[in-house]
Amino acid sequence: MRPWLAAWSVAAILAAATTASRAAEEPLKVCLDEDRPPLSVHHKGKPDSGFDVLLAQAIADRIGRPLKIQWFESKLDEDSSPQLEANALLSDGRCSLVGGYALTTDSLVKPGMKTARLPDFAGATRDDRRRRVALGVLVPSQPYVYSPMTVVLGPKAQGRKIGDIGDLAGFRLAIESGSLGDAILMTFDKGRLIDSITHLVPGRDDLLGALQRGDHDATLIDLGRFDAHRAAHPDTTITASSYYYPIGANRGYVGLASDGALIEAVNKALTSLAAEGKIAEFGNQAGLTYLPPREPAVLGDVWAKIIQR
Repeated sequence: MRPWLAAWSVAAILAAATTASRAAEEPLKVCLDEDRPPLSVHHKGKPDSGFDVLLAQAIADRIGRPLKIQWFESKLDEDSSPQLEANALLSDGRCSLVGGYALTTDSLVKPGMKTARLPDFAGATRDDRRRRVALGVLVPSQPYVYSPMTVVLGPKAQGRKIGDIGDLAGFRLAIESGSLGDAILMTFDKGRLIDSITHLVPGRDDLLGALQRGDHDATLIDLGRFDAHRAAHPDTTITASSYYYPIGANRGYVGLASDGALIEAVNKALTSLAAEGKIAEFGNQAGLTYLPPREPAVLGDVWAKIIQR
């Protein structure tokens, strides 16, 4: 081999090795909601915790990169939504993945607007809070947990068997106005339960607190929300009924379409972790009632399905 060719080959090998080393050292940046127990929790002065924190660390370990979590706070207004917030964080380079993302057709469509504001995030400046970000196209990973709605029973209804929404007839029902649970209860069997429903204002009224006091007998909420309440109030006398409404969404990661190689690597890691039982183990550690993903991987039009039922 000619000396100059040998030298070029050695240089090329060293350059490739350096590039690979730098890629391995680059953190895997994952955006997580700072206040969504038991999925993800970030409170000043306390260790980060939650199912998505444990899972993100395991994913980073499997693909050989250090983990860096970008915490954000979701505050919805007329100019925002979980979809737009996730897209803005990804498009601004704050992270490469957003965890705990509900996989629905609506949440993955191309946004109807070209720009959106960033949600409040750790390290944000005044300028960050004012500016708008050009949006990209979202693509999901494979799902890693199923997130259904469940009937939660108050003290006076403990032990009652619930096999269908119709079994709530005769209960004093409470629900937050405008929620998915509200749509389900109000439209059930052409409005059969309407006269039994009390509407509460989200963010102002304490739905689960009212149930605990015995003001109402039952409600329909996300299972994870009940898990969070149970963790914060270990002596609670409200109970999950073990009934899951048949229309529920999987959760997974979402990234940008331009980062397909990362999504592929994450899917490979998720497949191996699920096969080893690690994902279910993380759920148990975090106090999450873990349910494996269900078909369809991406839920279609939720509202149409509810009305059709």
